[in-house]
Amino acid sequence: MYKIMLADDEGIVIDSLKFILEKEFGDDIEIQFAKTGRNVIELAEHYRPDIAIMDIQMPGINGIDAMREIRSTNENVIFIVMSAYDKFDYAQEAMKLGAIEYITKPMDRDKMIAAVKSAMSLVSEMKDRRSNDLLVREKLETVVPILENGLIYNILFQEHFEEDIENYKNMLDIHSEFAYMLVLVSGDSKEGNHMTNAVGASVRLQQHYKEIREFLKQYFTCVVGNVMGNKIAVLVPYDKASFDYDERGRVIAKARELAHKLSERTDISFRIGIGRANLIGKMAESYREAIDSLVITTNTVAHADDLPIGCEYDTDYPINTEKQLFDEISRGRVDAAIRAAADFFEWLKTQDIMDVRLKVLEFSLRAESKAYESGGMTYNVSSRHDYLPTVMGLNDMDSLWEWFRDRITNSVTHISNKNTETSNEVVEAAKKYIESNYNKNITLEDVSMRVNISAYYLSRIFKESTGENFIDYLTNLRIERAKELISTTQYSMKEICNMCGYSDPNYFSKSFKKNVGVTPTEYREGK
Repeated sequence: MYKIMLADDEGIVIDSLKFILEKEFGDDIEIQFAKTGRNVIELAEHYRPDIAIMDIQMPGINGIDAMREIRSTNENVIFIVMSAYDKFDYAQEAMKLGAIEYITKPMDRDKMIAAVKSAMSLVSEMKDRRSNDLLVREKLETVVPILENGLIYNILFQEHFEEDIENYKNMLDIHSEFAYMLVLVSGDSKEGNHMTNAVGASVRLQQHYKEIREFLKQYFTCVVGNVMGNKIAVLVPYDKASFDYDERGRVIAKARELAHKLSERTDISFRIGIGRANLIGKMAESYREAIDSLVITTNTVAHADDLPIGCEYDTDYPINTEKQLFDEISRGRVDAAIRAAADFFEWLKTQDIMDVRLKVLEFSLRAESKAYESGGMTYNVSSRHDYLPTVMGLNDMDSLWEWFRDRITNSVTHISNKNTETSNEVVEAAKKYIESNYNKNITLEDVSMRVNISAYYLSRIFKESTGENFIDYLTNLRIERAKELISTTQYSMKEICNMCGYSDPNYFSKSFKKNVGVTPTEYREGK
């Protein structure tokens, strides 16, 4: 149904238009009309026409001014203009307001019908587009919370690679390099520094989750995680690496108002902890700071920067370089770890040589501890007995750097080798299981349970090791087995299909042709 509004001060013109349009389009249209500019504007406000056929010259407000007013409240209306005046400036102004046709009186029937058909086509396109937009928005309302929780989960539990975080940021349209964490902690009431009835509150928190999520989005541009016990973790993208005093005050004020509003709406008491700003990949630290800020104070809202949380450093101490160094060591990335070590040592060279010796020794022992924890080295209490005299005997920066670099390289290499060895063992076990069970309906989850690691991690190391993802590897194995059976046996195609793990012969045939270039029958005939 297309809603058409006629605007003309001549009753005979309106009657003629109604007759022509109703005869041509019948029940596909609904028509209303007005005869003055003011009445046209008022009618348009409540009728909301899809198509407006406007006369330029009407009593009171003229057609152009009426169109301008209507356009301000209905951006989607399609205008068709009629006028007894064939004036360029009228036509130009009408086109600026979105008119698709300028028809001079006396009206040509065919031209009017053609113009209305064009307008209907545009209306249909816009309605389809709006419908698709609504469908996309509806899907996003389902998908976005999943993506947001995925980012929070990966960051907090450190189950991510750098490219994963970048993918999440792209999908969630996050452009900031930095962020900070909010943690909402719920309960029946606050007693000291903890919330009472955390278990009961967690149930109510889940019931009110959608409403709480909407409130959070009103107060902060943020990424919201799922309910975890009686807590909700929230990541807030930020454009700086730290808070200044005024900004910290504004964030605390917003968090206080948020906690108050949420308590009013849900009958749940809330405390909110706020962590320090940091790189998005470091949000686990900000989350811990947010939690700790609530532990050491009884305030409803607490900011880590206001409290004695964590170690304080001299203003020029390269703490980010230190963190990067030990992150790269933990990941077993030799080249990146050496680069970070060199950057740190460049700063260290400006210090007293005794301080340099102590720091080099400290970092070397920390790096080895990470190697021991990874299983990459066997601990021997006497293996370090010469470290102290060796370091104390080094009297220049170049010698200290070489010793430091060698210790870091040794530790991170052990970690890297252990990671590779472990990954290879897992992948080989996975491949063995796949090769023994390719004829069954196996999934990545089945294989991951068999080798006792998460499907997420198995998927990653399997691709890195074999160059293929799980599905491609399984498919290729099945197709190779099918080719062998087709070439060397007289089994029917249905039997071969089942023997290779396919339950649907049609799907088997399509998969075979996609990978081999011919159907199974053609392959047999070619042999």
